[in-house]
Amino acid sequence: MLRISRLSAGYGGGTVLHDVDLCVGAGRVQAIIGRNGAGKTTLVHAIAGLLRPYSGTVEVSGVDLAGRPAHRIARAGVGLVPQGRRVFASLTVTEHLSLVTGLFRSPIWTVERVLDLMPRLAQRLRHRGNQLSGGEQQMLAIARALLTQPRLLLLDEPCEGLAGEVADRVREVVAGLAADGMTVLLVEQQLHHAVQLADRIAVLDYGRLVADEPADGVRADPAPIEALLSIAQRR
Repeated sequence: MLRISRLSAGYGGGTVLHDVDLCVGAGRVQAIIGRNGAGKTTLVHAIAGLLRPYSGTVEVSGVDLAGRPAHRIARAGVGLVPQGRRVFASLTVTEHLSLVTGLFRSPIWTVERVLDLMPRLAQRLRHRGNQLSGGEQQMLAIARALLTQPRLLLLDEPCEGLAGEVADRVREVVAGLAADGMTVLLVEQQLHHAVQLADRIAVLDYGRLVADEPADGVRADPAPIEALLSIAQRR
């Protein structure tokens, strides 16, 4: 579903990502973990078209999307749930969802379906973005992304700043999407969060991919990945 080859990207002429290679199979969950500043969000933005790569390819279902505008990448089946949720403070839940409905013929994801998946939103349809809790805002961000009919869903630290019980509910939703066959690229800081959901765990350090391992092996013996993360944190 997703194949990244020798991807380099950055800001203002400075390079953040260095020749990143990554392959994510259809219906799989790939976690990207690393310290703050490792380049995780830069990677997500380069895939989604919010940042134009310097070089390399980003193929989704065999089509190279690197450098295309964000709206065309979204049309190609890439959905983004950004870090920090980024909901509109003055718009109601209904208005948020209406922004992306009706844009696709024969949609797989409808408003009714996303509300069935996240029933709390159904109770908050008239509430504005700034009246929602952090967990509700995250559910809204996921619902909004699903209504763009993605085949690949990018989730940038979806549980950041959420209380434990609320974060667990968000992870349940993500796990349900993966079980239904959605391909997911999941950015996390904490290894113990990533291994709950992922099929593979990759470590990004100073913009370079330094490990990419099956999650089963990491669950059985997390020490090598923990050591990489510890080294990165001490730099």
